[in-house]
Amino acid sequence: MNITTSTITAFAIAGMATLAACGVGEAGVSDLDVLQATTPVPVEIAQPYRQDIRASYEATATLTSDADAPIIARVAGELVELLVEEGDTVKAGQVLARLDGERLRLEMLAAKANLASASREFKRNIDLHERGLISASMFEGLKYDLAALQASYKLAALNYDYSNIRATIAGVVSARQIKPGQNISVGDVAFQITDTAELLAYLQIPQSQLPKFQAGHAASLQVASMPDTRFPASIVRISPTIDSRNGTFRATVVIQNKDGNVAPGMFGRFTIAYEMHPDALVVPAAALLDEDEQTAVYVVSNGQVTKRVVETGIREGNMIEILGGLGDNDNIVVVGHTGLREGSKVLASNTVRNSASG
Repeated sequence: MNITTSTITAFAIAGMATLAACGVGEAGVSDLDVLQATTPVPVEIAQPYRQDIRASYEATATLTSDADAPIIARVAGELVELLVEEGDTVKAGQVLARLDGERLRLEMLAAKANLASASREFKRNIDLHERGLISASMFEGLKYDLAALQASYKLAALNYDYSNIRATIAGVVSARQIKPGQNISVGDVAFQITDTAELLAYLQIPQSQLPKFQAGHAASLQVASMPDTRFPASIVRISPTIDSRNGTFRATVVIQNKDGNVAPGMFGRFTIAYEMHPDALVVPAAALLDEDEQTAVYVVSNGQVTKRVVETGIREGNMIEILGGLGDNDNIVVVGHTGLREGSKVLASNTVRNSASG
């Protein structure tokens, strides 16, 4: 039944008429009590209902990547070819840029020629050594010289290959620090590669909350750019040591991000469900009254209310689990508690469940 303005006005007129009948200045406190007791109070009611409810903990953290590598130039040279740009997806070992490696190529060829000459000289002396025509120390010296030239050639070839700047990990080019024609020195950062397929966040868990969590607990993530979307996540590990600065434990959360919907550096809000009760009896939190260290509700029956103590469980959003004290078919007051007391008469209208649950 809906409450209209005319209905409320009628109650007000009736109240004034009652006061007038008592005579001017003759209405006492008892008269007001009688008036309040006999005048129905407009309220909104709802019935408890069944749904799965989860206890959860909320925390915020910045998203990061565990695979975030600077790509450093290993040899010096002029940048002659740029092969990727920021945002490009690359594979491990892929060439990202090329330096002028002509000097290194010539050094490699010189080392190769020296190695070939020493190899031929060593082979000619094998037969002489076997016939005892050269000393053992001379033959050993030729062997060591050959080994040194082999190492020199491999080093020259490696330096020449380093003129190709390669990705050390697979991922996305998150930054390019070099420009074509730039002279690059050894140790300069050329690119930043970030693997965004799997992101991490580090949540600080208070000591008092720690027993509720363990590796494997599911979580959900919300970011400002997509506030209506929840991304799945999970706790993969919890540090066994406490941070003495703030008295918290660090929980590492993993977010699978193969579609690239979120990015490192985003600020995220995490909700971790640590306990779930299926098919629980729930009511809107607005229906509860906390008085004298007890939780109660007003139950409506035959146009009047009765205060009933209830036992509550876990809370999710604006809904609270009822463990005892209410039945599925009870009608409870969710709006209009002010002024109610045991036995108050009410004029009740049904409320919409969605609006009550928030």
